[in-house]
Amino acid sequence: MTNKKKRENYLRGKEKMKKKILTGAAVAALGGLFALSLASCGSNKEAYKAEVSDGGKVLNIRVWNDEFISRFRDYYPSIKSEDKKDEQFTLNDGTVVKFQQTANKDNAYQNALDIALKNQSTAAADDKVDIFLFEADYALKYVNSNYSLDVKDLGLTDDDTKNMYQYTKDIATADSRLKGVSWQATPGLFAYRTDIADEVLGTHDPDQVQAKLADWTKFDSVAADMKAKGYAMLSGYDDSYRVFSNNVKAPLVNKDKKIVIDESLKSWIKQTKEYTDKGYNNKTTLWDDNWNKQQTINGNTFGFFYSTWGINFTLAGNAAIKNGEGEDLIGKYRVCQGPAAYYWGGTWIAAANGTDNKSQVLDIMKKLTCDATIAEKITRDTQDYTNNTVAMTKLANDASYGSEFLGGQNHVKLFAEAAPKIDMKNVSAYDQGINEKLQEAMKDYFAGTITEEKAWENFYSKVTTVYPELKK
Repeated sequence: MTNKKKRENYLRGKEKMKKKILTGAAVAALGGLFALSLASCGSNKEAYKAEVSDGGKVLNIRVWNDEFISRFRDYYPSIKSEDKKDEQFTLNDGTVVKFQQTANKDNAYQNALDIALKNQSTAAADDKVDIFLFEADYALKYVNSNYSLDVKDLGLTDDDTKNMYQYTKDIATADSRLKGVSWQATPGLFAYRTDIADEVLGTHDPDQVQAKLADWTKFDSVAADMKAKGYAMLSGYDDSYRVFSNNVKAPLVNKDKKIVIDESLKSWIKQTKEYTDKGYNNKTTLWDDNWNKQQTINGNTFGFFYSTWGINFTLAGNAAIKNGEGEDLIGKYRVCQGPAAYYWGGTWIAAANGTDNKSQVLDIMKKLTCDATIAEKITRDTQDYTNNTVAMTKLANDASYGSEFLGGQNHVKLFAEAAPKIDMKNVSAYDQGINEKLQEAMKDYFAGTITEEKAWENFYSKVTTVYPELKK
């Protein structure tokens, strides 16, 4: 892969995750709209009734970016033709597939989707939503609603989905109904620089580095060693957040709508404050210019917690940036499991209740999320880790398979070991807002401009603005 292509992948990966982040101004403008849209999508307490039929001439798919459009275009085998707009296709049976793309800025995608789903029963046949996509951080909003179909109502069976990673099914399941399927799994690893590892640890061998980072106590010890040699263990405040947030012991909101801050998140706060005060990080913020710079040869950060997309797109793109002597970090990163299993990101395909394209929706789900041959091809072509244990086990055991960016290392092998360890049974419908507001509120505390008590006060104020039904 050329450096130009890596840079393109980086920009794509950066944009892919920026869609998750709402600015403070946007949240203030929303003023609890997200919470209202939760209510608008119904409740799992209502009787579930599936309305699904065949015969529709137009298949409408709602997305927020072009990621699924490209997967559909490149790997769905039943496309007859495509036009230059790259957002409309014709299937072999004559069905016209139309993608409606709404950017996620200021929550626009969810807001538009909520309106469309609410009007589904009165929409014209050619305008009905047939498929929509959702992310893990707000999955339960749609999984717990009657606007998404149980995949079994389409004809997708347990046998069809048996090779999917369990956590990808847990996230999209309510009342034993699987309401969405994903073509990808996004286990996370720790990506580190080989040159810094050699200097400080005396080796960059992934197994030996993993032994030194196998738990948080060891990780903290290496952080001190890095500081002594003039390096930062992590780039900034947010870098380890997902590792802690993905290992909570209970949902962040209980049945009484009370916010319950898990001990794992408190451990993140304690660690990050210590790292900041001791100079173990560079005080950057996720996605800012300094954070990106730290992933290049011009940075001094040892490593980054990243899931599949982040390593192959964002980190690889940043590593391709050269210094004044024309040097870059391509081939000079490796990955190891790190101190705990976690995941970051992922996209699910849901069938909208009321679809009149049952057969086509079923076939898309089967081909793009259940077919091992297609899953293997996606990974070989893009290095995106796919949601099929058979395909990924095959690649994990392929001695000839490896990543040029990672110096030939077979990172799929490590992903395949990490993915089964992910447990997402403790997600809540409020995770997106709580995660964002907690990181945002604690930043000033880490920087030393406010007390921890004030940071907590700010957090609860921010999060209850987004979700007024929640209480401290």
